[in-house]
Amino acid sequence: MNQRAQLLPGLLRTVLLAALGGALAGGALPPAGAVPLLWLALALLWALAAGPAAVPAAACWGAVAVLVSHRWLLGLHPLDWIGVPLPLSLPLCWLLLLLISALGGALVGVWGWCAVRLRPARASSALVLALGWGLAEVLLARGPLFWIGLGGSALPGDRALAGFASLGGAGLVAALQLLIGWGLWRGYQERRRLGLPGLLAAVVLPLLLLHAAGATLLGGEGGGAAAAGAVDGLQSQERVLVLQPSIPTREKFQWASRRRLQRQLDGAMAEAGRRGADLVVLPEGALGLDPVLQQPAAAELLTGGFRSAAGGGDAPEQRSSLLRFAAGTRQPAAALDKHRVVLLGEWVPLRGLLQWSGLSAVGGVEPGPPSRLLPRPTAPIGVAICYEIADGHALAAASRDGALWLLASANLDPYPLTLQRQFEALAQLRAIESDRWLVSVANTGPSGLISPQGEVRRRLPASQPGLDLLTVPIETTLTPYARCGELPLLAVGLLAAGWHWRRP
Repeated sequence: MNQRAQLLPGLLRTVLLAALGGALAGGALPPAGAVPLLWLALALLWALAAGPAAVPAAACWGAVAVLVSHRWLLGLHPLDWIGVPLPLSLPLCWLLLLLISALGGALVGVWGWCAVRLRPARASSALVLALGWGLAEVLLARGPLFWIGLGGSALPGDRALAGFASLGGAGLVAALQLLIGWGLWRGYQERRRLGLPGLLAAVVLPLLLLHAAGATLLGGEGGGAAAAGAVDGLQSQERVLVLQPSIPTREKFQWASRRRLQRQLDGAMAEAGRRGADLVVLPEGALGLDPVLQQPAAAELLTGGFRSAAGGGDAPEQRSSLLRFAAGTRQPAAALDKHRVVLLGEWVPLRGLLQWSGLSAVGGVEPGPPSRLLPRPTAPIGVAICYEIADGHALAAASRDGALWLLASANLDPYPLTLQRQFEALAQLRAIESDRWLVSVANTGPSGLISPQGEVRRRLPASQPGLDLLTVPIETTLTPYARCGELPLLAVGLLAAGWHWRRP
């Protein structure tokens, strides 16, 4: 009994320390972009993983980190606009946030369990654990959740480190973040033996060299293909007019809001004609189901909307899509369907049994094919609809298959500015991974232009209606990540594992 009483204060202290580290990590993610604070939080995670209560401490760290970083989920409240009674709205939003937090805690707890068995103080163990974390984040990003992990945490504050995304994508950036944390932890452990000069040489110098290498990978200005003139008979750049409607989702199906959007679309088409735009782009879900334009499009139009498509059953399926209207037409000539539909938002497992269409005014959306490539007569593009922006693997594959620039189309209302900045940070990472210019268009923001070096070149004011004409250079070069994906990371991980077990 006395022994148990003595253990409780130590366990409580460990859990509190883990919660503090998780809060620090979650708060350091975009929009804060406080990367050095994240490194300190990761150093604390390594220390906890080497301690006596590694698994519960790691689980607590992960749960609190996700709880803080995904706090924007509370922006869904109130849910009365989709039929949820007001007294249940906030508890339901909290329940969703707590469930995702618990999932994050479970995953980091599994990582902590692996760390215990691999002995994290060893360099080979650190490499295996870091690469394993990075590859796991890539898999999570391809799943049904909008997962914001360490891979997207380098931006907007540390573009130099994010430069490694051109080599190994978000998985490599996540692994490097963990290894920096490991280096800080090991340096602190060896501080007395190394002394100040040795500590600087062992910790600070590698950090500086790592960032110098990342800055070199980013290179200079983009637009090399544009400077060379036409590419395979195509124009070297496109003039893209983006329309940010800023119409609240809770009101978008009202007659007055539909009229307002129609006036905005008419104004955008007139502006496109005056300024010689090649195409006009509207955000996710801007138009209704199987839309027909009131007037023939004055320029090519890419807009979010919904369409009926033949499914596996007798009834047609509803798809959330990016619709392409050719100039001079009123009906879409092509469409790219959203592949990663929002779990519990647009898609509900066993929906027929539950009789519930989800937390969305348009519930019942079915996923489309996985390819993110939208062929166009002028220039094929890679498209991410909403939180597909978290999946760098899919956009890199689209670039490899011929996409010459990227488009991120989203709604992001009623979420707060925090999510907009996290979305923009992920868009910056996607541009670096594929060496492509990226156009972002969202209902309330972020709408603008991002260079292949991850720089935000243009941005419309958030939560305000606006238009902007963007000049988008065409790029044809492929990064190592676009060519090989995660295969190099997997190969290095296997080599590190072999090194670990050959040297017990």
